[in-house]
Amino acid sequence: MMRLPACDDASGLDACFVGIPMDIGASNRSGTRFGPRQIRAESSMLRPYNMATGAAPFDHMQVGDIGDVPINTFDLKDTVARIATFYRDLLQHDVVPLTMGGDHTLTYSILQAIAEKHGPVALIHIDAHADINDEMFGEKIAHGTPFRRAFEEGLLNNEKVYQIGLRGTGYAADDFDWSRRQGWTVVQAEECWGQSLKPLINRIRKEIGDTPTYITYDIDSLDPAFAPGTGTVEIGGLTTWQALELIRGCAGLNVVGGDLVEVSPPYDPSGNTALIGANLLYEMLCILPKCQRAKG
Repeated sequence: MMRLPACDDASGLDACFVGIPMDIGASNRSGTRFGPRQIRAESSMLRPYNMATGAAPFDHMQVGDIGDVPINTFDLKDTVARIATFYRDLLQHDVVPLTMGGDHTLTYSILQAIAEKHGPVALIHIDAHADINDEMFGEKIAHGTPFRRAFEEGLLNNEKVYQIGLRGTGYAADDFDWSRRQGWTVVQAEECWGQSLKPLINRIRKEIGDTPTYITYDIDSLDPAFAPGTGTVEIGGLTTWQALELIRGCAGLNVVGGDLVEVSPPYDPSGNTALIGANLLYEMLCILPKCQRAKG
């Protein structure tokens, strides 16, 4: 990632990039197993300094790419267990993991490990879908169920969970209301159209305070005009500049981890969806607590 050193583990790192090349939790178009590879490839032209925010992550942090989680491509339940074990070991170090997916199932496993270290976390979830199904095709674990499972296991601080960009068709009229009933804040995409999201993220930042926070960014939160390379596209999505506002607006939060999921390169031969993913992961790196602004 970003031509950074390839590291065997997270020893001595302040932040690290991790790939999870999986799509066996996906319900529609497969291909997210190739996401980490393509994100890394498209990240090669990213430069060290953030010219918009002044962030200089590599001046102040040790950052490396520790490769991919060794998943089981034939067994989803074994895979989620492997991911959780990998992150438990990873978090023995004082490091913030930034993960390249892979389908959204992976966030459930990461949250299990994160919550063991930090307790129930605040969650900023940017997505076209709520991913709170009780089941998908009779299965409890899939890319449409991670936040229902996380809720059930007490991994989330329910007063500080935010789902932004939800839209599209549903299975029932109250699909998004399950989240609201748990005390979560739901901001549907229609509420975001044609406006800056700075006021929204400023309010969220104040409400979260110093609570340990996890950011999960599903690339399908973006309108398919920007990011067609994903499995479950929905029209009427966010713009890339709104995505930047949301992530940059998290500066000052106690961010303990983040991921960028659902990049499916076979559906975008241009590579632009993966390029957007690489840039948004870089922006996450730039808002970590140890990152400082460049002088001058």
